[in-house]
Amino acid sequence: MSKTFEIQGTIHSIGATTEYGSNGFKKREFVIKLTGEDENPAYPNHVALELIKDKCAIMDTFKVGEEINVRFNLSGRLWQGSGKPERCFTSLQAWKVDRLQNSANAEGDNFDEPPPGFADYDDDIPF
Repeated sequence: MSKTFEIQGTIHSIGATTEYGSNGFKKREFVIKLTGEDENPAYPNHVALELIKDKCAIMDTFKVGEEINVRFNLSGRLWQGSGKPERCFTSLQAWKVDRLQNSANAEGDNFDEPPPGFADYDDDIPF
């Protein structure tokens, strides 16, 4: 059982969906530059994540440069080819990607909803 993690960052690149083998296994990779209060912009961290099977379509609505929040599972496996040394593969398998609101919306400047108390105001002014 793998553990779920969450990170936020800016999309650096989005790869194409690739199909492997004859059974139709699909995989799509994308890279984000980590952001957030714990990140030092002088030393950026870029992280590659992957989407598998039906999750590959998640990135169809995103663009490079967008700020996102990613939920992913950390998993790994061992592999050893005939006569070759053992190797360990680690995967960050994303399963949910959300856009982060820009700072204006995060501060409450969302004009889709009236401010509190606005609906109670009677704008039928007699002058």
